[in-house]
This record gives sequence, C-alpha cells and structure tokens, in this order.
Amino acid sequence: MSELDESARRGDLVVDGNVVMKSRPLRNEDGSPSEAEPGIEVAVSKAAVEPVWYLPGVAERFGISESLLRRALFEDTGGMYPELITRPDIKVFLPPIGGLTVYIFGNPAFMYDSSKILTLRVHDECNGSDVFGSDICTCKPYLVYAIEECIRTAQQGGVGVVVYFRKEGRALGEVTKYLVYNLRKRGGDSADKYFKSTELIAGVKDMRFQALMPDVLHWLGITKVDNMISMSDMKYDAIVKSGIPILKRYDIPDHLIPPDSRVEIDAKIAAGYFSSTKKLTEADLVKTVGRTWEETEH
Repeated sequence: MSELDESARRGDLVVDGNVVMKSRPLRNEDGSPSEAEPGIEVAVSKAAVEPVWYLPGVAERFGISESLLRRALFEDTGGMYPELITRPDIKVFLPPIGGLTVYIFGNPAFMYDSSKILTLRVHDECNGSDVFGSDICTCKPYLVYAIEECIRTAQQGGVGVVVYFRKEGRALGEVTKYLVYNLRKRGGDSADKYFKSTELIAGVKDMRFQALMPDVLHWLGITKVDNMISMSDMKYDAIVKSGIPILKRYDIPDHLIPPDSRVEIDAKIAAGYFSSTKKLTEADLVKTVGRTWEETEH
C-alpha cells in the first residue's frame, strides 16, 4: 500500500525486519537496478471466511421459532431457497450475504491470549474509497490508520486484527450507494441531509445487521479488545453485548479526514457515533457542506 510506504518514509512506521520489512530493490525496464525507493512489506496472516448459519441456534439467539426464521429467510430472499421450507431436516444455511477476510498482524496465537494487547478494526467494504481513493468518505483513511495501529501493536508484542466484511454501501450495494452520491451532489451536499439522502433512495439509513457480526471474533478466540479503531456505535454495542469488552476506542484523527468527507463524519457524530473531541447537534450540521456538482469536472 502506497500509504504505508509513505508512513515508513516519514518514520511513522518502523522497519523492524520482523513485522515491517524493506521491499526488494526495484529494477528498471532494462533490468538494471533502480534508484527509486522500493517501499515496505508487512508480514500478515489472512483467513477467508464464508458464513454458515445453524438455523436452530440462530433462531434461539433471536428468541423466535426455527420455522418462523425459515419462513422469513425464504420470503426475504424472494423464494430462492425453497429448501428452507421443504427440507426442515437441513439445519444449516449459507446466507447470500458475502464473506469476510481476517487480516492478522503479529502472532495469531496472541488473539486468544488475554495477556496480550489486541487492536481491532471491523471494516465494511467500500470499493470507491478502499480501492479507487474516493474522498467523499473516510473509509480508506480510517482503514490505513487502523492497519498502522495494528502494525504498531504487533511490534510492541501484541496482535492487530482487521476484519474486512463484504457489506458494500452499508449492505445496500454499490448501485444504491452511487445513486445516493448522485443525489447528494446534485441536491446540495450538507451534513443535515446525509442520512436523509440514503433514506430517499433506499428507504432506510443502513441495512447492516450487526447482531451476528461478533461471531467471527468469538471464532478467532478473542475475549477482549484493548483498542478498537472505530467510531461506529452499532459495531461497539454488538461486540460488547456479545460478551467481549472493549477497553478503549479511537476515532479517526482529524488530519486524516478528506475535506469532502467532513459531511459524513459530522453527520455520524451528531447521530451518536463515537468522537473523543467533537460534539455536534442537528443545528450544527447545516454548516458542514461538501463539494457541489458544479465544482467537479465531468
């Protein structure tokens, strides 16, 4: 990641030869050694996970009957899975919700060693920012910041964990997300209209269901989180209610917030997201505005 290379050049990340290493020297097109800075590499363990629901257990957790859960899943998936109704003997279900990837910085065994410091970010996919660098949201800056904190934790003898969920556009999908962006930029992009814009397009503010999100943390053996790199109240509440205490929370440092994503951050803080420094009310939000459609070259 170029952002990590830049952090190493500034000295914000230390090349220790264990967690962070210098990349191999680059070569020019003719094969000769290049004088360009090669950047760094980071040692990381990865685990790809596909969710599988044990229906009797899920129903018990939600306090409903298994038959009601099966009927709800059948109807909400447009009847794509008739076995939910016709095969009650099949007790597991592979939900069409996308998988997740776990990135572990440091010794994976430290995840279930409560004497070790653990830093965590639960990140929901944002293709526009994470991959293509859109500055309308803080997704990539927050992800990079979390990775750097995970690296530092590993270098100090702990372990860092990033769980990357495929929940694009608050689980509404990328098409819906870009329709919302289009509405925001054409209709006046201000923080007081941030969530309202999503509701006008999708009918809801957020389709993410966080109740089962902490399951992967329990599966990994995590029993406490020392540092959570997240402002989300929904993620925090879900993890704590599942029995995993969180000792400290970190919001994104102000200098990492792109100017156009101030609309998103201020709207979220006013809605109850965690902030260590800033307090906002609904009345404050009209003052926070983003770029207009006319200010962007098309």
